[in-house]
Amino acid sequence: MPEIFTYENYMLRYEFRNNEFSKDLYKEFDHKATKLGLNSKIDDLLSGKVVNLTENQAAFHPKYRNNKGFINEFINSDTDFAPDREGLKDEALNNFADEALSAENIVSLGIGGSYEGPKLLIESLGHDEVLSDWKHYFITGSDRIELDEILKKLDPRKTVFIVSSKSFTTSETIESLKDAIHWSGDINRFIAITANKKEAQKFNFKHIAEFDNEIGGRYSIWSRISYAAACFAMPANHENTFDNFCFGGSIADSYLSNDEDYQKFVKMLAFSDIWFHNFKEKNTRAILCYDWKLRSLPNYFQQLEMESLGKRPGKNSEFKKTGQIIFGGYGPRAQHSYFQLLHQGTQNICADIILNKENEYNGLAYSQGITQARLLSEGAKTLLKDEEAINGNVPVNLFIFDGIDAKKLGFLIATWEHRVFITSVMLQINPFDQFGVNAGKIYTKKYRTEKD
Repeated sequence: MPEIFTYENYMLRYEFRNNEFSKDLYKEFDHKATKLGLNSKIDDLLSGKVVNLTENQAAFHPKYRNNKGFINEFINSDTDFAPDREGLKDEALNNFADEALSAENIVSLGIGGSYEGPKLLIESLGHDEVLSDWKHYFITGSDRIELDEILKKLDPRKTVFIVSSKSFTTSETIESLKDAIHWSGDINRFIAITANKKEAQKFNFKHIAEFDNEIGGRYSIWSRISYAAACFAMPANHENTFDNFCFGGSIADSYLSNDEDYQKFVKMLAFSDIWFHNFKEKNTRAILCYDWKLRSLPNYFQQLEMESLGKRPGKNSEFKKTGQIIFGGYGPRAQHSYFQLLHQGTQNICADIILNKENEYNGLAYSQGITQARLLSEGAKTLLKDEEAINGNVPVNLFIFDGIDAKKLGFLIATWEHRVFITSVMLQINPFDQFGVNAGKIYTKKYRTEKD
């Protein structure tokens, strides 16, 4: 039987099932964290000090969610759209909301964080519960066929576009934007959401909404990037509001500062990730959700972790392996795809499993998730022939929710960000830049220039 470490609050229950990462190892890592000044670095992050050293910037996502995002709620769900009470009034958002009232379709153009965050929120919290006035479509680019297949079903007179890009130079988004403007014929039916207003103005937008350059793309779910979900999907008179999503994230931030049990929980996640990767050759981790509404969460966490931790180790770091390879998906589907390798293969892997206890008596998914967590961590031989035996060498982080709402989702995502940040401190790397991504943009532009 594996050792089980548990943590529980009114948001979630966590169980860490493993045979190898011990309490003594945790103490050893915690001592290293103290020597690296982890607590002061957490304070720097949460207080808005410079933590992105290569770009000399703060990371403002904790500040955004502490301010409950960029909007409060719809005052009147028929006509009015209210900016937030912290004074972040944005006329462009208000005017575009009025434009959208006559539309039936909202098409979002964006990639990376501009795509993953809003899509996740709409799927998990805004799925036709109360407001069903709009159909949402997401286009990432860069293949024109993706755009054509969606737009050919729509009426330009009943379609508005949300164009999200931090830099407004992302080639996939800009190419899709040019084609969409030609298809629509009306730039007034577009809004640009960006940290680079100057670039967006080149397209003569009537509506431009800005957010701070200190918000990284994979952290931008807390910003105006989530406008489509916050204003046109998540119901204003319901627990699943964008305010509540941000509130859940701010609760996690307060726990990171003040709650020792929560701190130990998140450090256990980060420390064990590093140890399994560096000392047990477990280079890969599967993230598996057993709740259909959260089916895109593994993709979201994949970007968060692999862009943040996919760096060379710090010069003075004793850990030479940085971020793990992250993959995953919807658990019931994955069981009939790649679980064979997880159960009987020769790869060294870890697993994160996310469950909704609310489904325990209403469906099969919860039972499957609990069973798979036990099989992966403990293995199985009884009731099975020799050739059917399960390895049982997979460390499992089990996250159990009793119902999913906006506050709980915000808490989970902020907790995952904390896991990433603590890991980055231990590895002595910067989790807020992404020069590897930028290199692809630079060399693609060079190739296209030379080709022309």
